[in-house]
Amino acid sequence: MGSWAWWRSWFLIFLGCSIMGTGFVLFINPYNFVPGGVYGMGIVLHNLFPSIQVGTFGYMFDIPLMLIAMLIFGGGFGTRTVLAALYTPGFMNVLTRLVYPTPEAVETLDPSLLLGGRLNLSNDLLLTCVIGAVVIGVGQGIVVRQQATTGGTDIVGMLLQKFVGIKFSTGIFLADGFVVLSGLAVIGFGLGTGDAASNGWMLTLYSLITIYISSRVVAYLLDGASYDKLLFIISDQHDELKRFIIEDLDRSATYLKSRGMYTDQVRDMIFLVVSRKEVHLVQNKIREIDPRAFVVVTDAYETFGEGFKQFPDKNQIQAE
Repeated sequence: MGSWAWWRSWFLIFLGCSIMGTGFVLFINPYNFVPGGVYGMGIVLHNLFPSIQVGTFGYMFDIPLMLIAMLIFGGGFGTRTVLAALYTPGFMNVLTRLVYPTPEAVETLDPSLLLGGRLNLSNDLLLTCVIGAVVIGVGQGIVVRQQATTGGTDIVGMLLQKFVGIKFSTGIFLADGFVVLSGLAVIGFGLGTGDAASNGWMLTLYSLITIYISSRVVAYLLDGASYDKLLFIISDQHDELKRFIIEDLDRSATYLKSRGMYTDQVRDMIFLVVSRKEVHLVQNKIREIDPRAFVVVTDAYETFGEGFKQFPDKNQIQAE
C-alpha cells in the first residue's frame, strides 16, 4: 500500500468512527434506543449504572473481541480494529461531555439538555431513529470498506460469516437482536432499575428499525445501490440481437440450449448480463427487433468478470 493510500485508509477509518460516534451521542443514547452492538449494550448498562458512560462500557466489551479479531483475521486487520475500537468509545465520551452542560446531565442523558435543548427530538422519535440509523450506518460502512471494524458485533458478524457461512449483515442482525431484548427487559420492563419506561415497547420497535436501516446503509456502502440485471432471451432474430449486443452494448452474451416443453423444439436462448441503467435500452431494442420474443429479467446480485466487478480477496468483508 502506497503512502497516500495508507494515510487515506487511516483517515477514513477515524472519520467513519467519528461519524458513527456522533450518531450515537446525538440521536441514539439520549432516547434510550438500543440498536444492538456493544454501544447498545452500553446504553442498557448505563441505565443500570448511570455514573459509567456508554463509551466506557464499549471498552469493556471491545477489548476481548478485539483480541479475538487479531487472532482470527491477522495482525494488520487486528491493528485497524484495535485502534478504531479504542478511538470510538473515547470519542463518544468526549463528545458527550461537550454536548451536555453538567456531569449530572451526562448521567441522565436528558435530550432537553442536549446542546442547550436545540437538538431535542423527543417528540419525533421515528425521525430521530431514522437519522441516527443512517448516520451510524454511514460511519460503519466507511470503516468496514477499509477492511477494519468498529468492534463489537461487527466482529461477531465477521466470525459468523467466516466460520458458519451466515451473511455478514445477518450475523450482525442476530447478535444485535440479543442486545435489543436486553434493552426491552431493562428499559422497557424496568428489570434491575425498577423504573419501566412507559413507551418501552415503542422504544424496542424503534431500536429494530434503527438496526435494519443501519444494516441496509452498510450494505449500500459495501456493495453499491443497484444490482446488475440478468436477462434470458428467446427469439428467432438472433443475428440482429447478436449485432446489437456486441456492437451497440459492447458486451458479449452466452447461448444456452433450451427446449420448449410444449413444442419439444430445441432452440438457443441468450443469457445476458447488463447494468441496471442499460436494461430499459435492451428491453426496447428487443421489442423493436422481435416483438414476439420471450424475455425474463431478474436481479444478478453480484457479477464478477470482465466488464463487471473483480473477484473479492479471500478475507474481504462482504455485506451480504
